[in-house]
Amino acid sequence: MPIETFTAQVEAIKDLTHDVRQLDLRLIEPKTITFKPGQFISFEIPHPQTGHVMTRPYSIASQPSRSDVITLLFNLVPGGPGSTYLFNLKEGDKAHFKGPAGNFYLRDDPNRELLFIASGTGIAPIRSMMLANAERHDTRPATLFWGLRNQRDLYYQEELAESTKRTSTFTAFTTLSRPEPGWPGSSGRVLRLIEERIASVKNLAVYLCGNSAMIADATALLRKKDLSPIYREKYYDDTGSPED
Repeated sequence: MPIETFTAQVEAIKDLTHDVRQLDLRLIEPKTITFKPGQFISFEIPHPQTGHVMTRPYSIASQPSRSDVITLLFNLVPGGPGSTYLFNLKEGDKAHFKGPAGNFYLRDDPNRELLFIASGTGIAPIRSMMLANAERHDTRPATLFWGLRNQRDLYYQEELAESTKRTSTFTAFTTLSRPEPGWPGSSGRVLRLIEERIASVKNLAVYLCGNSAMIADATALLRKKDLSPIYREKYYDDTGSPED
């Protein structure tokens, strides 16, 4: 699909944690966008010191069927031009971006079950994929493994709980690498969930998104299980920006 230039208006802002924000952009021109779940858009942002224009990509966290409003998810990174620009946007502000782009998207392979693995804001494109899959008349069985640091980094937990209630073939597990006392859920990195809960990789397709270390370690572990295919997208330190 062709790369286009879009004008949008900030419709809603929601702080999900101390440093993670959700941004809803309503499209003005064109009024809709067509994309594959998992793809991203890009903003051209001037560097605060040099003024040179930089391109910063952000994954779309909403589903393609919601074509007039897109949702972005990102961390506030001190000194980061991209996240600083997005965090400074207010409701009603206009923004310009290009897209859609990216080869990390949900493939149409009805014979394979889905395993989504994310760390941090790598959940953004995964969320788009999960929402799109849930809307299908032939919803594919899917499992999510999501790794965060501790309790104050938790978000989307109620949404995931509702999704598991609505769709019997969807399960979600959130694990914390540094939980505080009292955490009732899984502890450790997402690798532990792979080791403990994936007995067979037959008819399985995996989508990985997060920091480079998680991607490398999870890929190595899954390949030991003779898994194929594996689709991956690395993020810049879980900022909400996929690497090119």
